[in-house]
Amino acid sequence: MSSPRLTLKTTLLLTLPPLLWAGNAVVGRLMVGSVAPLTLNFLRWVLAALILMPLGWRVLRPGSPLWPRWRSFALLGLLGVGSYNSLQYLALQTSTPLNVTLIAASMPVWMLAVGALLYGERPRLVQLWGAVFSLAGVMLVIARGSWVALMQVRLVPGDLYMIVAVILWALYSWMLARPRDPAPRQWPWAEFLLAQIVFGVGWATLASGGESLLREVRFDWTLPVIGALAYVAIAASLVAYRCWGVGVGLVGPAVAAFFSNLTPVFAAVLSAALLGETPQWFHAAAFALIVGGIVVSSKR
Repeated sequence: MSSPRLTLKTTLLLTLPPLLWAGNAVVGRLMVGSVAPLTLNFLRWVLAALILMPLGWRVLRPGSPLWPRWRSFALLGLLGVGSYNSLQYLALQTSTPLNVTLIAASMPVWMLAVGALLYGERPRLVQLWGAVFSLAGVMLVIARGSWVALMQVRLVPGDLYMIVAVILWALYSWMLARPRDPAPRQWPWAEFLLAQIVFGVGWATLASGGESLLREVRFDWTLPVIGALAYVAIAASLVAYRCWGVGVGLVGPAVAAFFSNLTPVFAAVLSAALLGETPQWFHAAAFALIVGGIVVSSKR
């Protein structure tokens, strides 16, 4: 399988989402104690849907081609909006933005696995080596720098939540790149994204409702919280998802996945600046392994 050629435009499209999602991880961590995690995800996507509605409302009309395809969009909404983001905000309750984004750097492994198992895409040898480097970086972080203690390490709940989230995101990305029905890809981008978000809001509503039954739901209506909600709804949702969808469509999910490894690099810088969380030596080593994975996987 040959690697699609990267252009400057595609590189920029796939670099912006990791930056915005790194900011999302930091914001999610800052909101701990101010907003319940599943409620934050629900409010994020409701606001994103309202902002997008003037551009994409036609897709929700009776007789729209969306409704015969509602099952596919319900699944896209579950994987990309309902599950991934909910699990990430849950992860940030007990893990740090740096750890969460480093675990997300295992994305190439799951992208290649899903492509091989479900789509018959045979990975190239350099992609496999790149995935090995990325996975090694992830395991180094999970082990907190001790390879000897790796087999005895106890994952915090946030680490496990994030691993599940990454697997679901890989499924979402492949569904975008290889839809069974390619017709929706020809829709205006706002309609295509709104169709996913509307169903995702449905799943997020169920999750938020369950959260309210199990715990006290808190939301502090302060200016910083409102600003954070605006960021996650506009930058980390509408802008990032639009760029990611276009980028994946141009080069495929296997190549795009390696760009997601930039997220922990951005998260480290933002965490140090905003949260005072100084990276440890094993974070630096994990960065080196992740960058090595990107370099190796980019070779033809």
